[in-house]
Parts: sequence; structure tokens; C-alpha cells
Amino acid sequence: MSREQRGPNEKLGTVLALAGISNAGLARRVNDLGAQRGLTLRYDKTSVARWVAKGMVPQGAAPHLIAAAIGAKLGRPVPLHEIGLADADPAPEVGLAFPRDVGEAVRSATELYRLDLAGRRGGGGIWQSLAGSFAVSAYATPASRWLITPADPSVARDPTAAQAAILGARSGGRDGGGAPGPRGPRGAPDGRGAHTLHTPGGTQSGSVPVQPGPESVADASPLRVGHSDVMKLREAAQDARRWDSKYGGGDWRSSMVPECLRVDAAPLLLGSYTDEVGRALFGASAELTRLAGWMAFDTGQQEAAQRYYIQALRLARAAADVPLGGYVLASMSLQATYRGFADEGVDLAQAAVERNRGLATSRTMSFFRLVEARAHAKAGDAPAAGAALKGAESWLERSRAGDADPPWLGFYSYDRFAADAAECYRDLKAPRQVRRFTEQALSRPTDEFVRSHGLRLVVSAVAELESGNLDAACAAGTRAVEVAGRISSARTTEYVRDLLHRLEPYGDEPRVAELRERARPLLVTQV
Repeated sequence: MSREQRGPNEKLGTVLALAGISNAGLARRVNDLGAQRGLTLRYDKTSVARWVAKGMVPQGAAPHLIAAAIGAKLGRPVPLHEIGLADADPAPEVGLAFPRDVGEAVRSATELYRLDLAGRRGGGGIWQSLAGSFAVSAYATPASRWLITPADPSVARDPTAAQAAILGARSGGRDGGGAPGPRGPRGAPDGRGAHTLHTPGGTQSGSVPVQPGPESVADASPLRVGHSDVMKLREAAQDARRWDSKYGGGDWRSSMVPECLRVDAAPLLLGSYTDEVGRALFGASAELTRLAGWMAFDTGQQEAAQRYYIQALRLARAAADVPLGGYVLASMSLQATYRGFADEGVDLAQAAVERNRGLATSRTMSFFRLVEARAHAKAGDAPAAGAALKGAESWLERSRAGDADPPWLGFYSYDRFAADAAECYRDLKAPRQVRRFTEQALSRPTDEFVRSHGLRLVVSAVAELESGNLDAACAAGTRAVEVAGRISSARTTEYVRDLLHRLEPYGDEPRVAELRERARPLLVTQV
């Protein structure tokens, strides 16, 4: 469906001419991008002619798909206002900015937290309307600014500045980004009472942020943030990491992370703090924000994930935590690679590696090189992937039990290295190597990293299939389906779907038919 605009959309026509895209070509690209996101679109050259000549505005995700299609051809991001479709976007730039100023960084992050809340209360409508707006080029500016300046000179905020931020937040102004400030005097939470994560059934889960009238704005008082406040955020991040690994990013426990950011982290970020406490606060908030992005990525909300990752990188810069910034870049790299932008995935991973030389622990450097290997493998560059894997293994061998590894790296061991190495060789179509590393990755099944175990089983099934072992492939696939059914992870479901696609030539085999039947409930419930 489309709605009328006032006259021709000359901006769209001009950019289409600049990009050298015909009406039919744009319609085809938009339909293809929609199909990649599970949308069935049937635009044609007449549809595009109406957008340009009559100024009709396509609804839903189409404006973002149009911008993505044109941006891919031009090799740069194309904002909606450039193509005359800005009115179609409920939140044009929220979460995509990487401000140079620390105060603006707080505003940008807290605006995103509020947007996600609105999206969840509206049944995910905002993220649905933003479907198709993921653009790997949106990572260019954040990555380059972080590489140039990975640490802000100072982040201390005095009470006067904090007061101004709260006033801006409560009035929905620029300084605070509309995030909730401290609550009123009736016993409502004020941020200092933050706990790990809010749970369903609690009095705060799903609570509406107080929006005081003009008479109460002047009474707003900023929090004085201390180390105990930061520790509670770190405990929340630790809980969230465990839940995500065991239950998947779509589980209700994991979905509490955005609520924690809005209710607990945002008021603290808008408070006052010394430089030392502020660094720790930004670091803890960056960890939680990256986790929110990772969980969105795991559930297929690529647009939300990208925005959270950008804000996490900016918060890591304020924390002066270069390894954490590298970890966010590695997360961006994995997303870019997964989305089919392997070259950009290589760039992002290499940025993490190079900026952390001499700073990060051996285990951390190993993981960054492993992510780089994943991108090289997806790009089909076997020599580069092999070199990166060798480097990752070498760094891992140098690590020691007493190293000061960051808490967020607790998942990474030789088992994880072997699992990712197997995926590299799967992409390089080397089944013997896949089988060798998968056997190592599956040698110690764990109840702690359930999703990873399920993914490894799918990779094992693919390797067995490519080696001509249909029975073993179906057996591993059956185990993978059983694991996938216990968690909420769109990514794991996609792995299972890919396996079933590879098994289509053997569809008449009873073993394959049985596996497909076992997977049916999974594919139906998590589409």
C-alpha cells in the first residue's frame, strides 16, 4: 500500500538517476531485499513510477528497503530525507549517531533505550517498520572515529550538568533524549535502587516512565553515582550473558536487558559522577548495550542490533576501555559477515585487532583474530582465513589462567575456537577439516552454552552430509533440532533451515523426511 504525497518526489528521481537505477531495477532490488527479510513484496516499475511521478509513499519497511537498495549501488548510506521519504520513518536517526561529545553520547544512547521500549509496547511495530534499514555502511563513521580516538579525555559530570541533562530528559529535549530521570518521592525507583534485571510480574517490568508536568520538572535532582551503582549493572550484565547463552536471545529473561538499560542504566548516565566512576559506569552500560545488540541479532532484529552496537561502541570510548571497544567491533563484524558483507566484516575485525595490540590479553586477541578468520572464510579467501586461524590459535596458546581477561570473554575457550574454525572450513567447503574441528568442539557438551552446542551440531551435520554420510548427518541434525527447540534463537533456527535446504536432494529418504517432520514445529513457531 502507498499513501499520497503532495506532488512528484523529485529527490527520489534525482538520486535514482545518480545511481543509474531504472524503475524496474529498483523494484527488483526492493523485492529481493524484502525476501531476504521474510517479506513478500510485489513492486514493479509502475510502482516506482508512482513513487517518483505522483509522490506516493510506500508503507511499512519499503522506504528503508528503497534507501538500502540505492545505498548499495552508491556505496554509501542513503538517509530517507535524501530520497524524499523522511516522513515515513518513525525515528530517522535514533541510535545511528556516534557523537563526538560525551553529553551527546548519553543523549543518543538513552534515546535508543526509549525507542526500544516503545517498539516492544507497540508489539514491535517500530522495529518492524525499520525492517530493511540495516546498512553495513552505517558502521563506517563509528569505526573510524573510534579508531582515531578510542578514549574520551574526561567524562566527569558535575551536578549542574546532570541537572540540565535531567531537565532535558523530562521535557523530551535534546540534552536528555527523553530517557527517564530519577523518579518522584512516592517510593518509585530512582536508579539507585537498581537490581540485576527486572522480571515479569515485578512492579517495575513494563512500567511507564514518569513524565512529570512543568510543576515537578524544577524539583528533579540528579543522582550522585557511586561504584555500588555500577556494580549492580555489571551483575546484570553477568546474568544476561548467562541467560543468553543458555536460553537464546529471544527468551523472556534475555529480553529484560533493554528494560534494565532504560530503568537502571539511563538514570545513572544522566546523573553526576567523578571521572573514575563515570568510566566504570560507561563501561558497564556499554557491556549491557552490546548485549542488547547481540540478543537482537540472535532474534533476527538486525536494525535494532546495529543501533545498539553503535551506541555500545560510543559508550566504550567514554569508558576508555579499548578491548571492550574491540569486542563491540568484533560483534559488528560477525553481524556484517552473517548478513553477507564479508569484506566489511574483515575490516571491522582487523580494526579491533590493530587497535588492541599491546593492550588486550592474549585470549582477547585470539578471539578478534578468530572473528577475522570467519569473515575471510565467508569471503572465500582460504589463505587469509588460514592465516587468521593460525594467529588466533597462537594467541590462545599464549594465554594463561592468571591473565586479566575481561568478564565478557568468559565464553571463549578452545572449544569455541574449534567451533568457529569448523564454520570457517564449512564456508571454504573443506568437510574433512570441518569434521576434525567439530569433533573437538563437541567433545565436551555443556548445559551452560546451549545455543552454541546446537549450532555446532548443525555444522557437524553439514560436514557429514558433504562427506557423503547421510545417516550421520541426519543423526546430528536430529540432535540439533532437539537443542534448538529448547531455546529462543532465530539464528539457530536459520542454521537448521539451511541444513534442511541442503538435504532437499535426499528428500525421498525416510531419514530425511523424519528429520524434516521433527523440525516442522521449530520452523513454524520461530518464523
